Amino acid sequence: MITLIPDVPENVAAFRASGEITKDDFESVVMPHVKAKVNTFDELNYLLLLDTDLDKFTVGAWMQDAFLGLKNLSKWNRAAIVTDKTAVQKFTDGFSAVAPGEFRGYSKDELSQAIAWCAGGNTDNQ
Repeated sequence: MITLIPDVPENVAAFRASGEITKDDFESVVMPHVKAKVNTFDELNYLLLLDTDLDKFTVGAWMQDAFLGLKNLSKWNRAAIVTDKTAVQKFTDGFSAVAPGEFRGYSKDELSQAIAWCAGGNTDNQ
């Protein structure tokens, strides 16, 4: 399931992924929220807190995730993936080299830093 993370800066689309993640999670929660943020701010600051393993994402969820990225390709500003999986953090850090915008991986204990960075603040951890 994907849920909104409450109490984040207005210009950040922040989500928590837990349990099994399906295509419907992206269609009913992520896509409408991202669309509203892009329409309001003309850019996308995106945060995903992974409280589940990547193998819990269904094929349909991965397809919707890819569609989200492609549909908003020119609007990506900052994206943070928050997880304790070091490999995912490193992959996210490297993604800036091949995609528009800035991408950073954060550990779960750095969630508040990740939110601040997504909103446009500077953090010294990276």
